[in-house]
Amino acid sequence: MLHLKKLTLVLGLAFVAPFNFAQDGAGLFKSKCNTCHMVDKNSTGPVLKGAKQKWTDAGEGELIYEWVKNPQNLIASGKSKMANEIKNFSPTEMTPQQVSNEEIDAILDYVDNYTPPVETPAATGTSGGEVVKTIVPNYEENLSLFQLLLLTAFILIIAIIIMANSISNMIKSDYFKEKLAKKNETGSLKNILTIIGIFGLLAYTQTASALTFNGPGEATEDKPWLIIENGDIYAMVAINLILLGVLLYLRRMFNEFMSMVRTPKVIETKAGDVAKKMNAILTDAVPIEEEASILMHHEYDGIRELDNNLPPWWVWGFFATIIFSVIYLFNYHILKTSDLQAKEYEHEMKKAETEVQAYLSKMAMNVDETNATLMTEEKDLSAGKALFDANCVVCHKAKGEGDIGPNLTDKHWIYGYDIKDVFYSIKKGRPNGMPEHASKLNPIQLQQVSSYVLSLPETNGKEPQGDIIKE
Repeated sequence: MLHLKKLTLVLGLAFVAPFNFAQDGAGLFKSKCNTCHMVDKNSTGPVLKGAKQKWTDAGEGELIYEWVKNPQNLIASGKSKMANEIKNFSPTEMTPQQVSNEEIDAILDYVDNYTPPVETPAATGTSGGEVVKTIVPNYEENLSLFQLLLLTAFILIIAIIIMANSISNMIKSDYFKEKLAKKNETGSLKNILTIIGIFGLLAYTQTASALTFNGPGEATEDKPWLIIENGDIYAMVAINLILLGVLLYLRRMFNEFMSMVRTPKVIETKAGDVAKKMNAILTDAVPIEEEASILMHHEYDGIRELDNNLPPWWVWGFFATIIFSVIYLFNYHILKTSDLQAKEYEHEMKKAETEVQAYLSKMAMNVDETNATLMTEEKDLSAGKALFDANCVVCHKAKGEGDIGPNLTDKHWIYGYDIKDVFYSIKKGRPNGMPEHASKLNPIQLQQVSSYVLSLPETNGKEPQGDIIKE
């Protein structure tokens, strides 16, 4: 029974193992091969896609495992034609890999079935280089502005209706008809045309306000309950300008009609009379000669109090505060259409923080070999070490002492010791087998790994190459 269990376990592992390795093909490729090989094009090493089929077609399908594990021994044995062809592909020698046959199969299956990621096509400008950014309207600000414009349009329409009714009543009055009959024919024709123009403009305003807006959308932080596009705002501004023009036109017509019916005595008014009328309108005070009618009964030290009405401007202001308070209550506390100061402050801070991070990210990625700087913070050097371990250890070893590639810790440098030179070498690659890494690392990562290389302590390793740089 014990032997049967062992046999079952071995068969189970033999069945499951290939699937586990197949699933790890991408990870094995990145950890073992990605430094020198690319899936679908040549790099420091030849393209790997279809490599297994090439060895099989050459009758050396089994030798590919020996080539990966110990290429130098295979070349020295002389039994592989494919190995002799590949050894001259690059001056960099193939590094032996500690992998099993199953892992090699998983890697080769991954590269043979590799499909490049589909890139979403982006709109470009006329130069073909810059991506056209879609400007998203600020729907919250648009909604507030739209409500203000709508209120303004409502007030203008009320004023137009009042002015139009006043003109209509004036035209229908017998007094106006009598005065109009005394005018000459030219004046009468002018007034008739004016009346026709007034009602024509009124009819126009009834159709000009027919504007279609988007329906209510889902209420979110970025989309309020009513979606107002920028074009809707422009349309409302145009409608308000038209209504204002109509109101001013009606006002001018009303004044002209009044001048037709006024007698010279009515037109000639004194400044004092105007001041008295304005004072009466603003204060609603009883004239001095009529104050006896509003004297109150109580008296103190010979002084009696008048029962004047409150000034109309004060009453209007009081009613305005009541209306404002109701609107404020519904807006901020019941409907919660707008945010209170604390919440609005939080939103503004989040928005500002997002803009700051976007700006910093944009500026941080704007790094190349002309402006690269040495990074000394611990977090950047730690990130650089992780990138070095993943991409550089195969050729330069863990401490940078050199193997296939040169020693990175001594004072001998082939292409320069400055951070900009090292950045360029890692980004673009060099002719003697150094691959480019611009397709694998972003500018910040390139700067981090370059700074880490320059922070490595001197270590005995591969024989010196290049010139001595003391600084």
